[in-house]
Amino acid sequence: MPRNILYSLLLLLFSCDCIAEVQQEGNEVRAEGTEHLNVKKRSAVSTPGEFQTHILIGIQSELAELKSTVSSLKTKLQVTEEQLKQLRRNEYKVAFGATLGSTGNFGPFNSPVTLVYNNVYVNEGRAYNPNTGIFTAPVKGAYFFSFSGHNRSSKVLNLGLFKNGEQMVIVFNHPLGDRYESTANSVSLTLEKGDRVYVRLRETSWVFDNYSHHNSFVGHLLFPL
Repeated sequence: MPRNILYSLLLLLFSCDCIAEVQQEGNEVRAEGTEHLNVKKRSAVSTPGEFQTHILIGIQSELAELKSTVSSLKTKLQVTEEQLKQLRRNEYKVAFGATLGSTGNFGPFNSPVTLVYNNVYVNEGRAYNPNTGIFTAPVKGAYFFSFSGHNRSSKVLNLGLFKNGEQMVIVFNHPLGDRYESTANSVSLTLEKGDRVYVRLRETSWVFDNYSHHNSFVGHLLFPL
């Protein structure tokens, strides 16, 4: 075989081997690249789950903190409500009772006179003024009042219970004989806050009192409105 033909055959065989090696290396590179991409894909798939877990943990922590805050606010609200109830109870404690005391004979006068019951037994809420004899309603509500009169029956006994200048009810005793007599009356009234209630001795009449405290003026709040 001629030398040039042998050389050509050897060159062809060497080229085929090189091509095969290059193809093998290319396949290996592609395989490595594919594996790398698969790893990235798997990593990309797992990342959202981990992110969601992190978010859930954060939400649970915030919910626990919010629950604690709500519980604290609820406790404070309960305390505030109790304080308000106590204030209302104190506001609605309204009751008074007083007598004229040892005045002896009082009257008669030429014009009506407001009786001042300065011997006070109870004055819850301080709505009754023992210096003027006037009760001033601290809240709107239904109130009960009672008053009594005592005198010597030789003269007229005429007392009226007034609300803001208007007579509501009276106690009256005609002059008859010469003895000591007592009379009384009572009434329930609806009052607005600031309304004033008092007892007046009508003109030409009189009352008598001593250490026995015959003449009284009593009132209390039945319920607020």
